[in-house]
Amino acid sequence: MQHTERTISTPSASLQPPPRDMKRLLSALWVFAMFNYLYADVMGLMDSTLLTQYLRGQVDSLRITGEFLFYAAVLMEIPIAMTLLSRVLPHRANRWANIVAGIIKTAAVAGSLLIGAPTGYYLFFATIEIACTMLIVVLAWRWVPRDEPGTIRPSGDDRGRDVLRGALG
Repeated sequence: MQHTERTISTPSASLQPPPRDMKRLLSALWVFAMFNYLYADVMGLMDSTLLTQYLRGQVDSLRITGEFLFYAAVLMEIPIAMTLLSRVLPHRANRWANIVAGIIKTAAVAGSLLIGAPTGYYLFFATIEIACTMLIVVLAWRWVPRDEPGTIRPSGDDRGRDVLRGALG
């Protein structure tokens, strides 16, 4: 008698890495987003028109004040913190932290496009940043814990029954 093993794969299950890999993936996406934020800002400093405005303390209609810089620092601390939090928070807190942080950063970058006339390089970076933070939100939203100790599944979760059904017949 030959034993063959059958597995059932659903599209959503096949797209989702194991829990520890999801933590690594989310952390890596935050690092990716941060490098894009950083390099977009570095490019802005190399743009002589923009640099002159920075030195004057006013970029288009935006006044650069100490208060503005404080809020910008708080906004940049979000992805910095998320690189660590994505790896250490338990599933539920991790999931919601990534959803909320991703929405905030997506909105901030989208909102920045409404200030003045964005340059081509800024539009390029903003598109990548928005795509990345939206991906973080989608992945976190769809993140279902698998085989994590202490996980309580809703009674409607029938993945185990599907696997058993596939193995039996």
